[in-house]
Amino acid sequence: MNGDLFGESGRNAGAGGRLPQAALMQAQSAGTGFFLCTRKEIRTGRNGGEFLAIVLQDVTGEIAGKVFNDVDTLKHEFEAGEFVKVQGRGSVYNQRLELLIDRIRRVMPDRDRLDGFREEDCIRAAARPGNEMWAELEGHVARVDDPYIRALLERLLSTHGERYRIWPAAQTVHHAYRSGLLEHVLKLIETTTLLAGAYGARRDLLIAGVILHDIGKLQELEYDAVTQYSVEGNLVGHIALGLLMLRETTAAIPDFPVELRTELEHLVLSHHGTREHGSPVEPMTIEAVLLSTCDDLDAKLNQIQQHISADDTAGPFTPYHPRLKRVFYKGR
Repeated sequence: MNGDLFGESGRNAGAGGRLPQAALMQAQSAGTGFFLCTRKEIRTGRNGGEFLAIVLQDVTGEIAGKVFNDVDTLKHEFEAGEFVKVQGRGSVYNQRLELLIDRIRRVMPDRDRLDGFREEDCIRAAARPGNEMWAELEGHVARVDDPYIRALLERLLSTHGERYRIWPAAQTVHHAYRSGLLEHVLKLIETTTLLAGAYGARRDLLIAGVILHDIGKLQELEYDAVTQYSVEGNLVGHIALGLLMLRETTAAIPDFPVELRTELEHLVLSHHGTREHGSPVEPMTIEAVLLSTCDDLDAKLNQIQQHISADDTAGPFTPYHPRLKRVFYKGR
């Protein structure tokens, strides 16, 4: 790139100053900010001309952005998956806030850090620090009584811990942010073990099922700030990948009980609840029913919380949620 689209100093300019999503709640607010570009498409407008449709992310959430001017130049200034510096203004389209972008380029780390750029400000993440959640998960594993289950979980977390600490639980649907999988798993341990006492379920088996049920997502998803599906993820899927990871790990533990392995495999294979939703088998044990029910509940509640949090419209109700097929009351 020749020079800096934002001027020699690289400093924020214009009436609006710093421009995170939270500052765009009013249309026409303007300024400059740093984001992660999570999606970039070249589209054709009604007049036949090209424009850029992008999605920008910071810690407050995501916002759609559009580039209508100087498209031939700006479309080469950045790619999806890169941090970008943006100058633009808020606008409302179809009752949703979006960003009309005047200038955009990939971040120049050394220069832009002087202007306040920090990668962690541009990446959505779980509310709790990942290291804190990881220590809590290790504590749960240490309290497992069954020696075979404890050995299995310790081996899995030792082998896959680097990814497990930071992986999202999905690309878009629920817990789709840094350490989202870990956040999801800890909530499921909390809910399923609470219900285990009420229904006489085996606590150790449930903890193992929770930690194992989505472990295939460590291979299904590729994650480096932006989440996308791997080749294995598209061709095989996380349930089958998780089953293979479980079998490989139990095979390395001497005398691992075959019946216990089968019950753990059932938890992985049935956790989506129905064949219609992708499970090869439906839950047929108390533990499997509890796991699939709590998994579905936590996924739905996370979607609702994210939907309400991201809502920038006026009024007491959110826009229609296409996946959950309803609007939600936001409260006062």
